Amino acid sequence: MARNRTSPEEFARPIRRILVGLLVLVFLALFMLWRIDSPRVERFRTALVDRVVPSFDWVMLPVTRAADMVKGFRSYQKLYEQNQDLRQELQQMRVWKEAALRLEQQNARLLDLNQVRLDPKLTHITGVVLADSGSPFRQSVLLNVGARDGIRDGWAAMDGIGLVGRISGVGRQTSRVILLTDSNSRIPVVVQPSGQKALLSGDNSPAPPLEFLEKPDVVRPGDQVVTSGDGGVFPAGLLVGQVAQGPDRRLRVMLSADYERLEFLRVLRSHDLEPITDPGGLVTPPVQSDLIGPPAAPSAEVNAESPAEDGND
Repeated sequence: MARNRTSPEEFARPIRRILVGLLVLVFLALFMLWRIDSPRVERFRTALVDRVVPSFDWVMLPVTRAADMVKGFRSYQKLYEQNQDLRQELQQMRVWKEAALRLEQQNARLLDLNQVRLDPKLTHITGVVLADSGSPFRQSVLLNVGARDGIRDGWAAMDGIGLVGRISGVGRQTSRVILLTDSNSRIPVVVQPSGQKALLSGDNSPAPPLEFLEKPDVVRPGDQVVTSGDGGVFPAGLLVGQVAQGPDRRLRVMLSADYERLEFLRVLRSHDLEPITDPGGLVTPPVQSDLIGPPAAPSAEVNAESPAEDGND
């Protein structure tokens, strides 16, 4: 005997129909309620809204939060774009700042090279550094001024602050400057305020040592070092640097010249030393003392021979 089996679909269908019918009736009732113009119906609608709408805040809360999140994300995106623009502008400003600093330093050096006069009689020639041939064994730079500009070997070369080196090798259009740090550089200097004279010897290091100091105890770190002018190598009073004590406990000189940015150099025309043509003129005649008495008169024989000689002439 067969059983009658009913599927769940057969029970769900009538229930769905009933629910749909109820929803339709509710919507129709609400529609009719909102369309009726009557004071009583109006009061009923107002009471219904006051009763039902506030209780739906929890329903609108996710929508409100989602809207706030969208607004916040848009604000964050806008802030991010503004931040990126500000970063780019800041980077450009840094580039412009570096360029402005370089131009300012270059302008200051050019003004210094064109206006500073260490000696009214001491003129100079300004040259541009063409190349730096620095190496572990030889440190020098090449200038674009040479024999056609009157450059001579041995003249001092300075940047806008201090002494850089000396001319060593002159061509027609170029000249080479041996830096103070070169191992072949030896210049006489004096330490102020103690007045101690020494020899600044290059050793291919940024801070060359001081040698042949008579009294190293009176020299202190921070003392100023200038050229002494001994031997007529350099004019006196050219700024070289400051005394510092190195790791090896030796007294060294921190050079004032900016060796990292050698762009323009001022070559000083040194005074030519006057040659000594009459060494005897440096010896004064002997001073006669009063104890010896007056000089003796010339003898008669000399007086007698003088006319004879004149006659023979």
